[in-house]
Amino acid sequence: MLTLFPPADGRVRVEGTATCPNAVLHPWLRREMADIRADLPAPPPTADSSWAAWDRWQAGLSAPITLPADLPPLRVLLVLANLAGHRTPAFVPWLFTHGVIPLCTPLGRKWLNMAESIQRVLKRQALGGQHPTEAGDIMRWFEATSAHWNADPTPFEWGGKRATRRQRQRDRRHRVGGSGATTQRPIV
Repeated sequence: MLTLFPPADGRVRVEGTATCPNAVLHPWLRREMADIRADLPAPPPTADSSWAAWDRWQAGLSAPITLPADLPPLRVLLVLANLAGHRTPAFVPWLFTHGVIPLCTPLGRKWLNMAESIQRVLKRQALGGQHPTEAGDIMRWFEATSAHWNADPTPFEWGGKRATRRQRQRDRRHRVGGSGATTQRPIV
């Protein structure tokens, strides 16, 4: 299942496929990224903000990306799984020339990619109680479920209500002597 998920608006873009080589993935990503960029507001008119935004996104990278000299304004941050096909010499420069910076999740950290989260939600809704006999059934169910999801999308955010509850719970506890231990009331 090819999946793009802009978490800020909660809309998911999916397409079923039996195989996913670069020859299938890259044209699909180019089409979808063009649609996403078309829906974005116009970039700010200042030329200096272009390089500043690109540099800001690269500041924490362990292996900064060599950027071309002529860059458009940074429009989209694309989080991808850490696969070699996502970093091909033909695809990455295309992203740069269209104002998209690709960031790959660290190995073993796919939970950082929110597309994985929405895939789990859609899988549970699409396949719950179903017994598919063909791959085409699964693809159609996923696409129908994503269309239903997009009728009333739910934006994703890091942390959210659960993180707020956990932080409140931590704030109500009192650290004991600088260790990891806590008490419900302060020790005097």
